[in-house]
Amino acid sequence: MLLSLSYNYEVYWMLKTAKEVFDIEIEALKNLRNRIDENFNQSVKTILGCKGKVVVCGMGKSGNIGRKIAATFASTGTPAFFLHPAEALHGDMGMLSSNDIVLAISYSGETDEFDVVLPAIKRMGLQLISMTGNTRSTLAKYSDIVLDISVKREACPLGLAPTASTTATLVLGDALAIAVLKEKGFTKKDFAFLHPGGTLGKRMLLRVVDLMHKGDELPIVRESDTLRKAIIIMSQKRFGIIAVVDKKQRLVAVFTNGDLMRALEKHKVPPLEDAIKNFSTYNPKTIEKDALANEAIKKMEDFKITVLMITDKQGKLEGLIHMHDILSQGIM
Repeated sequence: MLLSLSYNYEVYWMLKTAKEVFDIEIEALKNLRNRIDENFNQSVKTILGCKGKVVVCGMGKSGNIGRKIAATFASTGTPAFFLHPAEALHGDMGMLSSNDIVLAISYSGETDEFDVVLPAIKRMGLQLISMTGNTRSTLAKYSDIVLDISVKREACPLGLAPTASTTATLVLGDALAIAVLKEKGFTKKDFAFLHPGGTLGKRMLLRVVDLMHKGDELPIVRESDTLRKAIIIMSQKRFGIIAVVDKKQRLVAVFTNGDLMRALEKHKVPPLEDAIKNFSTYNPKTIEKDALANEAIKKMEDFKITVLMITDKQGKLEGLIHMHDILSQGIM
């Protein structure tokens, strides 16, 4: 009983601490939200007008947040990278160009490494936007635009570990990136181009032509060919379906495993020498090769099929795509 009470007491205090952290950081974000002003608008306009890259700088925890902000800008259509201030002192200043903008992050605004970097940035004539909790700091004085990220208190009970302040910085960085994204008219398709290996990128970019089977891979018979020949070709090609074409290679029907089963159930003796057209399914579902693979998925799901024949605008057979081809790309 005592052990149970002790356990419940510990759980209570752990949950209480967690909720206090949430409350403190939510309060910090609400205060930051209420402080958003013309400096934010000017920052967005400055970034939109940037002909180079947004170069994000920060030390320690500010640097960790800065890396994420730079990554968010880059992935949403604004060229950006992270520059470590200490590395900048030893040659990495060469990564900067005259068209860049620097976004410097320091809560205190008095980071030692910035003491040397800031004058160099100004000598290059670069615009400097700062995120700082001290609007009277050295960093703020060097800046063209100052964004105030001050918080009343950190979630750390010692007031030492950056917690609420780093959360505020991260959210403000996200706000900048998303505001710029919207002003640019950045779309899902743009996002996909920057993330070709991701699920969304594949859905938006991968086309049927990239996955389709064609040429000698295709299982094809003519309308006048026999059921026997169709079964042999179906067995060889292993798609569970055959394209039935006319003399001009236009798709007229398909013959599937289901059609085969129905033919065998209907006849006591398999009519192997009868024409395949007597057992085929006419007006099959098709798709064009330039369609997105995502469209092929939807069509297969809507009609509960696993294969689509690919035809051109004149109905000529160009290939086929199987559900497995799409699944293998991980875009379901």
